[in-house]
Amino acid sequence: MIHEKYFELVKEQEELIKRPNKKSSFYNGIYDRYEYPVLTREHAPIFWKYDINKETNPYFMERLGVNAVMNSGAIYLNGKYYLVARVEGADRKSFFAVAESDKGTEGFRFWDYPVVLPDTVAGETNVYDMRLTQHEDGYIYGVFCSESKDTKNSDLSAAVAEAGIVRTKDLKTWERLPNLVTKRSPQQRNVVLHPEFVDGKYAFYTRPMDDFIETGSGSGIGFGLCDDIEHAVIDEEKMTSIRRYHQITEAKNGAGAVPIKTDRGWIHIAHGVRNTAAGLRYVIYAFATDLNDPSKVIAEPSGLLIGPREGERVGDVSNVVFTNGAIVNENNEVFIYYASSDTRLHVATTTIDKLIDYVFNTPVDPLRSPDCVKQRCELIAKNLELLKKD
Repeated sequence: MIHEKYFELVKEQEELIKRPNKKSSFYNGIYDRYEYPVLTREHAPIFWKYDINKETNPYFMERLGVNAVMNSGAIYLNGKYYLVARVEGADRKSFFAVAESDKGTEGFRFWDYPVVLPDTVAGETNVYDMRLTQHEDGYIYGVFCSESKDTKNSDLSAAVAEAGIVRTKDLKTWERLPNLVTKRSPQQRNVVLHPEFVDGKYAFYTRPMDDFIETGSGSGIGFGLCDDIEHAVIDEEKMTSIRRYHQITEAKNGAGAVPIKTDRGWIHIAHGVRNTAAGLRYVIYAFATDLNDPSKVIAEPSGLLIGPREGERVGDVSNVVFTNGAIVNENNEVFIYYASSDTRLHVATTTIDKLIDYVFNTPVDPLRSPDCVKQRCELIAKNLELLKKD
């Protein structure tokens, strides 16, 4: 017998999923934020969490709780928006699950079952933050963090991060490939596969790390080539967007969404981290690389693109926004999916034209306060002169 509480919760969830989303009052001319998150723990199917049989669960207790839904890969297929979200259970273990929508800003509904990855990596404890790349070789690749206990370190929290690789053609059946090997970097996180071959090879954006938390000698977002995706080995990593003192990338930075191809260059939407008295602060920023040489940075607008605001600042890991997925549809509309505070998933929308304008026409960071003031005064003087003439 199905517990009557099940039907009550399903009704509430249907109202949540079908709730219209709308643009918030936030304005900066670059993108629009939306009032409601697109995915939360409340979107997880009721039958993922509860035994709905009244005989075996008379009090209708959660048996397998869901704590958060966050960092999501994203892809647009056959007119539908698909998110491969990171779902974190109450047990702290994360898994992937596909949610789909016809609109991209609302109405996301999880498929009945989570993604079942082939269990091929001995010792792998956790997986998270999948980037989805529709590659020109015909496959959809998922690159994610594969985390294992560092057995060489007695610290119980010591871990090893590698880049796991899977591929699919339908988001249902997944083939697991060996984890990425980077010869000069002992650990990797936030790895993104470039959607096209570069010099006939597979290209990856990496984040070289000396250990699980600290970048150490890693100076920014790397770029490397490999001959064989089925046994991916990168011998050398060039640096693209680098860390700098007193910028939003000072502590670390990492690739986010798969680069977006435009006629001006590849636009990257990444994350930067700085340390504060309240802990690490994560924001999202953008830059562009050359169409023919995706390792070469050609535009770096100053400052952050998206930062946590208001309720977004509160959650399991506060003061964080993070992206690992964006979609461009046939109308050149851009959907940037970003999580706030490791708790819920939001969307911001813009267009290719707006992104190009922002990335290529926003001034670069002059690096020093006196020069920043000079830069701002020049803008003020230009505007005041225009106001006098108008």
